[in-house]
Amino acid sequence: MSVAPLALVTGSRRRLGAHIAAALAEAGYDIAVHGSRSVEPEAWLVDRIAAAGREWQGFACDLDDLDAAEALVDRVAQAFARPVALLVNNASRFDGGESGLPSAAALVAHFRTNSAAPMALAMAVARQPGDEVRSVVNILDQRIARPHRDQIAYTLSKQALAEATRTLAVALAPRCRVNAVAPGLTIATDDYTPEQLVRLAAMMPLGRLSQPADIAAAVVHLAQAPACTGQTLYVDGGAAQQSYARDFVHLARG
Repeated sequence: MSVAPLALVTGSRRRLGAHIAAALAEAGYDIAVHGSRSVEPEAWLVDRIAAAGREWQGFACDLDDLDAAEALVDRVAQAFARPVALLVNNASRFDGGESGLPSAAALVAHFRTNSAAPMALAMAVARQPGDEVRSVVNILDQRIARPHRDQIAYTLSKQALAEATRTLAVALAPRCRVNAVAPGLTIATDDYTPEQLVRLAAMMPLGRLSQPADIAAAVVHLAQAPACTGQTLYVDGGAAQQSYARDFVHLARG
């Protein structure tokens, strides 16, 4: 049986979460792959975990169900027969078409998935038996530093998770370290054109967008930084250093 540390990465069967899971496997972690319904990772992720000599299992959990979210940590620990050493709260709700002021229902839906569920998972990790110090890394968004008028419910829920990072770092110490990574535009959807992405990169202070490997490396660093808690690393090409009038999808369209 493996004695590697165990990492639970929410939303990790594809996209950014999969890149984070792959980097953690290569850093020596066994991986609990999470999906809201499907638990089958993309083939390249399975290959990278196998190449790293690590193990993985898949877990389905709808994070809108807070009772199920809170129970997920115990499910993972029981399946691997050891506690979760690292939780990466990557899964989130995002409504790219949200405009104007949000409804109360939209606020509640975003806060449930993007704030309450990650907090419940973090507290469940801290409550696990054993003397080992656990670690939580929350995935935020660079927009929390200088918000714009688009996707307000999403932005507010990520700002709440950013403050929860600082608060839980105090409340869960010394049992658990809590940090965060705030990415910029990293994996563009089909709403962006290649030409637009080139122009957006040129708008960043560093002249580049963040890449999945950049975010994954920051997560690995925080997971293995024993004297670090309550911190947020912005990995965004410098985007948080200046203001943008709208969400990136609306900018630099030519």
